[in-house]
Amino acid sequence: QVQLVESGGGSVQAGGSLRLSCAASGYTYSPTYMGWFRQAPGKEREGVVIIDRDSGVTVYADSVKGRFQISQDNAKNTLYLQMNSLKPEDTAMYYCAVRRGTRFTVAMFPALLSPEYFGDWGQGTQVTVSS
Repeated sequence: QVQLVESGGGSVQAGGSLRLSCAASGYTYSPTYMGWFRQAPGKEREGVVIIDRDSGVTVYADSVKGRFQISQDNAKNTLYLQMNSLKPEDTAMYYCAVRRGTRFTVAMFPALLSPEYFGDWGQGTQVTVSS
């Protein structure tokens, strides 16, 4: 069973930066996509950014475009999220997730920002941005 362990969360002031990491282990399958999601109190979980594990193609939520950057080290089975110019509205629990199975067409790729397409999740790391 795959295990995903996030780290790197914390408290920062608006305009600051954080780098999240997600270490994966125990794979019994080859993942097709990995992603970062977040959930603020009282809100639904939302997709932040998704990456095709093989091609490196990405899709970002509009709210983080130009500020967040996803990267991966497949040799280390580690996913990263560099978050710059943080805003108070970025405050949330951030989760790493993995999808196995069917690939999406390029046209459908943005749909992967929906949590329903991911089956394996980490425990999350808290990010708090103060104004």
